[in-house]
Amino acid sequence: MKKFTFGWDHGVTIFLVLTVVLGGFISEYFATIDNLSFVIQDIAEIAIIALAMSYLIIAGEIDLSVASILSLSSATIGFLFRNGTSFEMAIVGGLIVGLLCGLLNGYLVTVIGLPSLAVTIGTLALFRGLCYALLGNEPVNELPENWIVLGYENIPGTFLPWSTIPLVILAAIAWIVLHYTRIGRWTFAIGINAEAAKFSGIPVARMKLGLFAMTGLMSGVAGVVYTLRFASASPDGAVGYELGVIAAVLFGGVSIAGGIGTLWGVLAAVFALGAIRSVLQLIDFSANALLIVSGALLLISVVVPRAIEIAQSRRKSTFVTNK
Repeated sequence: MKKFTFGWDHGVTIFLVLTVVLGGFISEYFATIDNLSFVIQDIAEIAIIALAMSYLIIAGEIDLSVASILSLSSATIGFLFRNGTSFEMAIVGGLIVGLLCGLLNGYLVTVIGLPSLAVTIGTLALFRGLCYALLGNEPVNELPENWIVLGYENIPGTFLPWSTIPLVILAAIAWIVLHYTRIGRWTFAIGINAEAAKFSGIPVARMKLGLFAMTGLMSGVAGVVYTLRFASASPDGAVGYELGVIAAVLFGGVSIAGGIGTLWGVLAAVFALGAIRSVLQLIDFSANALLIVSGALLLISVVVPRAIEIAQSRRKSTFVTNK
């Protein structure tokens, strides 16, 4: 029988439960069905991108351009639809653009050999600029009603928004692949030691290229969800979302150094992020609540593990000295 060990992801789960309980005490409207539906709807895009970002950070890379890819995918949908393309094909176009953006990031990192942090800071600005090139300063608001109802209505007979369906499907696939397949094992191995992984026969460059492509595609999916939720495609959408995604992934227990993490911890962190944001909105906090909460969780996820590591190191040192 496998021995249970308490990990960071379990701590995040407890933090989520405490956040929900405390939220119920702070506001009488927090624990309502309508607000729960709103929270799920509010975090859907961040959760979808976080699934892919988890793989990327576990493999020792990062993508800061995900919010810009989301916005560019949304802008592509609006641009194509405004110029006579059917909405269905416009969605396909948005997904293709997301995939191509991810492939560009991956090519620059794996083939050209540039660091992912520098590359994605550059493409963050590039993709955002392309949004304005496509739409100018005018959002596209006249979208088909039979599609946009999927963005604000619930699944019939439930309190769950339609965005729950792609989120659950993608989370299940990502979970199984990361924790139960060879691709998942390779991802962890690359994050632990890319050179050792290469010598053991793992196609490191090809894997990283695939992970960047997947992150771009998932950002494209999030772009579709975002467009339907706001019934609009605008060039300035999802500003600051990359911080929320990275904060959720790191706070969920994925190590910024790579090689460590679970999707359960990431999903718990995403929902905790949404719950905290909901509470702050219910008590009339600033509209920039997501940025503030994301920044705080990002600091916690970096500082606390390091503090624990230092404390454990000192304890071991003291034990050896006394011995």
